[in-house]
Amino acid sequence: MENSNWLEFAHSAVDYGIIGILVIMSIVSLWLFIERMMAYGSVRIEEYETKEELELDLGNNVSTIATIGSNAPYVGLLGTVLGIMITFYSLGDVGAVDPKKIMTGLALALKATAMGLVVAIPAIVFYNILLRKMERLITLWEIDAHKKQG
Repeated sequence: MENSNWLEFAHSAVDYGIIGILVIMSIVSLWLFIERMMAYGSVRIEEYETKEELELDLGNNVSTIATIGSNAPYVGLLGTVLGIMITFYSLGDVGAVDPKKIMTGLALALKATAMGLVVAIPAIVFYNILLRKMERLITLWEIDAHKKQG
């Protein structure tokens, strides 16, 4: 495989691989957020005998969203590091410095970090919204339980 073809293949592999993983993470995060919002809308707190049972049901899949939000920037960073490594390797292999190839390779590498942030920021927002809704439902359960006792 010719060097320029290898370079294009390596950049495409990093681009599609890392960006593909980030797209999947984004879809999973959005899907779980929608699922949790629908689930919270149908929760009947009076059906729970203990607070722990309610917490278990409310907490389903929330940690997955948090995990996606906290790890997406690292996946993007991995793409950036790999992209920069490929760019520098190709420069060292060819021995000639072509500013156009350097800038193209670095721009492609930085795109992975940007995509990681694009996935992480909404996932963290989703997590915080769900956490607040969980706290609210648990508080409503506690108020209801307190009224039943008194």
